[in-house]
Amino acid sequence: LGTRAQGGAALVFTEMTCVAADARITPGCAGLYDDGHEAAWRRIVAFVHAHSGARICLQLGHAGRKGSTLRPWEGRGGDDQPLPSGEAWPTIAPSACAWLPHMPAPREMTRDDMERVRDEHVQAVERGVRCGFDMIELHVAHGYLLSSFLSPLTNRRDDAYGGGLEGRLRFPLEVFAAMRAAWPAERPMSVRLSATDWVEGGIDGAQSVEIARAFKAAGADLIDVSAGQVVPEQKPVYGRMFQTPFSDRIRNEVGIA
Repeated sequence: LGTRAQGGAALVFTEMTCVAADARITPGCAGLYDDGHEAAWRRIVAFVHAHSGARICLQLGHAGRKGSTLRPWEGRGGDDQPLPSGEAWPTIAPSACAWLPHMPAPREMTRDDMERVRDEHVQAVERGVRCGFDMIELHVAHGYLLSSFLSPLTNRRDDAYGGGLEGRLRFPLEVFAAMRAAWPAERPMSVRLSATDWVEGGIDGAQSVEIARAFKAAGADLIDVSAGQVVPEQKPVYGRMFQTPFSDRIRNEVGIA
């Protein structure tokens, strides 16, 4: 990260940094949930500020049903290979739907789970403040926990946190609002979204505009637009600058960077 900052970038992002041990994708994922992590990130942020003109953004997230897997280079068959039973941790998601058939199904989250996860995000933000990060990004893309609340393909709840888009947005917005309240008002926050699930019946460009509008109303300063990786049956349409139309639509229809 220090090298990237010294290379002339104006803004450097961490990769998804997990808010708890059971929020990790793999045992090798970065975290910010104990004092050792905080001390290490403090050194990195200080280096970026001392040796470059760059700013550094802390991207926070929770793996949800895509967690508890081997590091990609350890498993035969590539990514998404479950950890052995003695090393695995239980996963949680809005609904008890496995990411892939060979992976264990997550447990459907209770309200107590939601409050714990919300508080873990807030505690990570508070640590990020002490580390001196310039910006925070909440990861709500790629089928990780908060992303899977948004998509009707992965959120099959019949309570206030499922159903229509308003219900599916409820928990991600609760987490964002709590984080925004813990983050200094003068420092920016962004939200990373998958603007389409690339599947019929999933999130599409029009819904992503409404999602971005809701996060803007909650205090987001910027939407980091990505796409897909929410369900394995996706059929992405790749090409030169293929995500730009999604970003362009959100920028112009919502009026947000």
